[in-house]
Amino acid sequence: MKIGNRIIGVKHKPFIVAELSGNHSGSLKNALKLIKLAKKSGADAVKIQTYTPDDITLDIKKPNFVIKNKFSPWNKKTLFKLYEKAHTPLEWHKEIYSYAKKQKIICFSSVFNERRVDFLEKLGCPAYKIASFENNHFPLIRTVLKTNKPVIVSTGMMNLVEIKRLISFLKKNRKKNLAILKCCSSYPSTLKEANIRTIKFLREKYKDIEIGLSDHSLGIAASCAAISLGASIIEKHLIIDKKSKAVDSSFSITPKQLEDLSKLSREIHQSLGSKDFSQSLHEIKNKKLKRSIYIIKNINSGDKFSKNNIGIIRPGNGLNTEHYEKLLGKKSSKRLLKGTPFKLEYLKK
Repeated sequence: MKIGNRIIGVKHKPFIVAELSGNHSGSLKNALKLIKLAKKSGADAVKIQTYTPDDITLDIKKPNFVIKNKFSPWNKKTLFKLYEKAHTPLEWHKEIYSYAKKQKIICFSSVFNERRVDFLEKLGCPAYKIASFENNHFPLIRTVLKTNKPVIVSTGMMNLVEIKRLISFLKKNRKKNLAILKCCSSYPSTLKEANIRTIKFLREKYKDIEIGLSDHSLGIAASCAAISLGASIIEKHLIIDKKSKAVDSSFSITPKQLEDLSKLSREIHQSLGSKDFSQSLHEIKNKKLKRSIYIIKNINSGDKFSKNNIGIIRPGNGLNTEHYEKLLGKKSSKRLLKGTPFKLEYLKK
């Protein structure tokens, strides 16, 4: 998979996406500041959400249109009012994309309505994200697939049957530049809800698409765990300051946490290496410091070898230790001094 000039895959360092969402709190200045902080903190990309409230829902107060979840940061808000508060105005997009380009960081969008795809195409959007709440919006998914740009879909609130159906649909319309993100659509989600082992399962089952994590848990532990299990994309919401009361602040990370995630992601990826049991040059050199059989007490010719005069010690220049028991009771062919590495030729014939 490739977004812009960035190749994404398990052979490359994880692709870290800083999600701005509504954390600009209605300020273009804040949105631009978040982009600058994302770049400074080591993110590979920033992502914004492209919609107007009426792209998603209706401006009515009927019970079904009101969020009723005491654990949600948006409890009792109408869907329309929430999206109105959280949305990134369309008139900001051109400046946001231009500023990201100036900062030399990839910028792309989550899109929520087919009519916004043409709008984003004119801005040169290099990839499209489908959010978890839209992963059953097949006309929208089909529209973004037709752009031939990379497409990333979050799988929140999907069971395995639904994920299979989604991937089948994606592959029917496109053979490459596809990714799905494991996601728990709980805000914030707990680490117990993360189920990061799913990453390894998806990676092994779907080898021809990229697998990642859209992480709404607190901190960066789940993201780091996901990388160790094969995630090639990590998405985290970014906030300027935890003290602010932005719409997604309760499950967002600070620039410092993003910096830590960026650093750790590179280190984890580097440490994973490959399924290779060959020894490094340093190991080959250090192998001579392993144990082997040595003369540990002066021996005269004809003396019997015993635990008192031969031992298994470091370094490793002597005979392999697997021969030790077989040597006991045998006679020496010559006088041997303490500290001599043992050789088979020292056995009297």
